[in-house]
Amino acid sequence: MSAPAPSPLAIVDAEPLPRQDEVLTDAALAFVAELHRRFAPRRAELLARRAERRAEIARTSTLDFLPETAQIREGDWKVAPAPAALDDRRVEITGPTDRKMTINALNSGARVWLADFEDASAPTWENVVLGQLNLIDAYERRIDFTDPRTGKAYALRPAEELATVVMRPRGWHLQERHIRFEGAPASGSLVDFGLYFFHNAQRLIDLGKGPYFYLPKTESHLEARLWNDIFVFAQDYVGIPQGTVRATVLIETITAAYEMDEILYELRDHASGLNAGRWDYLFSIVKNFRDGGEKFVLPDRNAVTMTAPFMRAYTELLVRTCHKRGAHAIGGMAAFIPSRKDPEVNKVAFEKVKADKDREAGDGFDGSWVAHPDLVPIAMASFDAVLGEKPNQKDRLREDVSVAPGDLIAIDSLDARPTYEGLRNAVQVGIRYIEAWLRGLGAVAIFNLMEDAATAEISRSQIWQWINAGVVFENGQKATADLTRQVAADELAAIRAEIGEEAFAAGKWQQAHDLLLTVSLDADYADFLTLPAYEQLIAE
Repeated sequence: MSAPAPSPLAIVDAEPLPRQDEVLTDAALAFVAELHRRFAPRRAELLARRAERRAEIARTSTLDFLPETAQIREGDWKVAPAPAALDDRRVEITGPTDRKMTINALNSGARVWLADFEDASAPTWENVVLGQLNLIDAYERRIDFTDPRTGKAYALRPAEELATVVMRPRGWHLQERHIRFEGAPASGSLVDFGLYFFHNAQRLIDLGKGPYFYLPKTESHLEARLWNDIFVFAQDYVGIPQGTVRATVLIETITAAYEMDEILYELRDHASGLNAGRWDYLFSIVKNFRDGGEKFVLPDRNAVTMTAPFMRAYTELLVRTCHKRGAHAIGGMAAFIPSRKDPEVNKVAFEKVKADKDREAGDGFDGSWVAHPDLVPIAMASFDAVLGEKPNQKDRLREDVSVAPGDLIAIDSLDARPTYEGLRNAVQVGIRYIEAWLRGLGAVAIFNLMEDAATAEISRSQIWQWINAGVVFENGQKATADLTRQVAADELAAIRAEIGEEAFAAGKWQQAHDLLLTVSLDADYADFLTLPAYEQLIAE
């Protein structure tokens, strides 16, 4: 048997950061290099396959369950039992891995923290490397933080009170330009996964937990298969038992919604559940069916609630699929950020959050997401009322649910239309989010909601779709590029007046405005806003 080819050497091209040598060790980089050598070619093939599938959807304007995998959907199989640390997931908090958030999320009272290197984190080199360092420090209990503005000190609670970490690496489409192998940029996914797994797998086992992951932006079961092969290799590489890794897959693309069984099957020894996102899912519908005509035109994003018929089909199918296979079904995000000044705003919002979490718990979900620690007790109460002392409700098989292929893309079943105010909100939120992202912030409070990259994606996608579909708003104005430019100019002027000339000049407002218009108005629709945005981020 011939010896394996040597792994390419990693070249790190970035200004050194404090303590980065604790993360970018020779051994850790050698592991990431081996991941790159073995799996980067398949990643490239799967990204090319995405484009082919999108072209097929453009041609047919439909999707269906895969005929070639019918035996998997009809088969009697289950995923591996959940480890104890992931059996009760009734409330999960999400957020980036900066030092303050790391402490607050672990202390939040939620059962799980989604430690996010993806949509809630702008991938600056500092965020990529120091985020890893913060997690290592947390597991070693050597993390603290003092807010330089308020003087408030933050420290970890006792170990038994801390949330279980489920780490989310970047999606397959993103690169890490600061690490290169043989001249090629590294995959952001493999860098994030590789550094975290290499440093923490054994640490987590010693803490009675394990290396647990959320897998974002998955578009097919073949992409899940690639992740499974990576897990198998990685566990052997560091010498831990197979099945130690657990992965929860975000069903946040329309194509993945037709392959839930298959995705769980590919990961069955490592799967722990599926999650029902919202904004990325809607973004994926627009992206894939953007030339499908009027019946695929989405109304204002805030009009598309989880009770819309096509969203109900998606979430109920997810619960049924997960429970049939012994996996956890995790619900969507409560993104409200409580106001410290307006109790009436909080009262109304808390009632909406409670109604949303009551619905999810009643539908059979085993847990759900919140964006702020103040929402943890609200979501906890909704799930406590249904679960009681049970860790989950996987015994609720939801055999009453029957979803036909067309139900998932019946966008026109929603009785709502795009509005001029919806266009204005998309522009407002898009500019404000992108500006913060370009400054290195991925989780941003805008109009009392915690927004992440998925928000900007749905905002710019809806603008693009409405213009290309020739939507006429309720005020008689037609969605056009010129109208969008005028709305964006007005918004930029309003921001300048709101924050003052000095703060405006210190920010990246013009850059954000220009980028939003580029990805909203270009005839050639960009697959991901974060791709051109990343070029600007690393050019700073």
